[in-house]
Amino acid sequence: MRFFYYQVKYRIKNSRKLLKSLEEVIRNYNYIPGDLNYIITNNREIKELNKKFLKHNYATDVISFKYDEGNVINGEVYISIEKVKANARKYRVSVKNELERVLIHGTLHLCGFLDYNEKEREKMRSEENLWIEKFGD
Repeated sequence: MRFFYYQVKYRIKNSRKLLKSLEEVIRNYNYIPGDLNYIITNNREIKELNKKFLKHNYATDVISFKYDEGNVINGEVYISIEKVKANARKYRVSVKNELERVLIHGTLHLCGFLDYNEKEREKMRSEENLWIEKFGD
């Protein structure tokens, strides 16, 4: 598990602690963390990924790609730090809090959680809140 930064100057403080927390999320759902890359990027790059793989022509805050190998979670989670900052302002939370939320959100996707309908979104939000509370701000 590691962080990468692509086309951004932003850097995560206490990244080791944050990775340990994300590992705890994965293990809680009976998975084993494998080769996991968290890539912090910008709106332009994440929009290209969204267009190429999901056929959506807009930037989003997080996109997850899971490469299944049984109980081992391998994958990539792309995060637009620009979108995270905008959402932090919109929801009146710290950038740190919003970044943690999208990191958890992307990790939950890797653990099999979906958010295609309202019921799934409510469950996802509930799980996010549980982990945000557990990790603190």
